[in-house]
Amino acid sequence: MTYHSDAEILSIRDRFANRSLPKPEWTHAAHFAAALGLLAKYGAKAYEKMPGLIRAYNEATGVPNSDSDGYHETITIASLRAAEDFLKKAGPDTPLFETVNKIITSPYGRPDWLLEHWSKEVIFSPKARHQWVEPDIKPLPF
Repeated sequence: MTYHSDAEILSIRDRFANRSLPKPEWTHAAHFAAALGLLAKYGAKAYEKMPGLIRAYNEATGVPNSDSDGYHETITIASLRAAEDFLKKAGPDTPLFETVNKIITSPYGRPDWLLEHWSKEVIFSPKARHQWVEPDIKPLPF
């Protein structure tokens, strides 16, 4: 999946935020589109907004936020850090859709990218789901 306009990115961000994005459209790429859209709109405040938005979206789409499902703090923060790094490197004049496309065609575009930094036992633990847990394999590069 690649995006072709900033309007697509902003639409994903806004439909995610108002919980009207259909669940089948909430893909790995859409997570990064929403993250970049929030970072572009709110800057560092996106780190405060994203958790509540994900929890509300999950509830609206029938996904429980529990020890084994729904919102995941460590994945959310790691993904926001990756998105923020790409956004900074792209510069202010780069269209958001180009930055999202760079992310999703990079190693971070693979849903399993986190396993290069965290073991399955750590990343899928209830602790990592509820609070930030540092990588146990290798540090994040950003």
